[in-house]
Amino acid sequence: MLDGLSIQGLHSYYGEAHVLNGVSLEVGQRHVVALLGRNGMGKSTLIRSIIGLRPPAVHEGEIFYRGERLRGLSPHQIAQKRIALVPQGRRLFASLTVIEHLTMVGQRPGAAWNLQRVLDLFPRLGDRRKHRGNQLSGGERQMLAIARALMLDPELILMDEPSEGLAPVLVQQLEGILQHLKQTGLAILLVEQNLYSALAVSDEVYVLETGSIVYRGSAADLLDDPTTMQRFLGVK
Repeated sequence: MLDGLSIQGLHSYYGEAHVLNGVSLEVGQRHVVALLGRNGMGKSTLIRSIIGLRPPAVHEGEIFYRGERLRGLSPHQIAQKRIALVPQGRRLFASLTVIEHLTMVGQRPGAAWNLQRVLDLFPRLGDRRKHRGNQLSGGERQMLAIARALMLDPELILMDEPSEGLAPVLVQQLEGILQHLKQTGLAILLVEQNLYSALAVSDEVYVLETGSIVYRGSAADLLDDPTTMQRFLGVK
């Protein structure tokens, strides 16, 4: 079995709505895997299914991480497996300061990621350490969402639309951060609407269409496949 994340034949539902239809996907260690697709295709549903958030409800299929079964575990139990989430929309607390966001998570003994290392990666957060969540810019909020996830000392990070709402210069900075995180040994599953940004940092790409995987390949192969780009991603 893959020594990383392995999803096998996953079927997820919102009530009677069948959203994921037999999805299988793998994320190896130290790999960045992009999950692409137009709005409403089930990308965020897959992220929620992996991390154990409800809804949706998983009716069939399995989710393994490093050989351990995740299906049926609570989000807290899954986080203890060193899997972290950077949610769509950041989901920060308006009244908490930067430092409070980063220290609200109990540190694992011997953690590779600690407060100082996170602030070294995001020095702007150190400058804004006393500012509250509602006093930060969009780029600073995204930095904080990633930094908060790193404080869990993860081996795998799930990122749901991290470039959403960011100016192009900040998207480029985000790409650099993702490349750096990969070099430190982290694996990343990246759900992203910004096609070219995702392809710039990814080792492998999956395309999701109406709840099913319709393409798997390298970023370079997808760029050389204009038929798939146009048909499933709307890129001409």
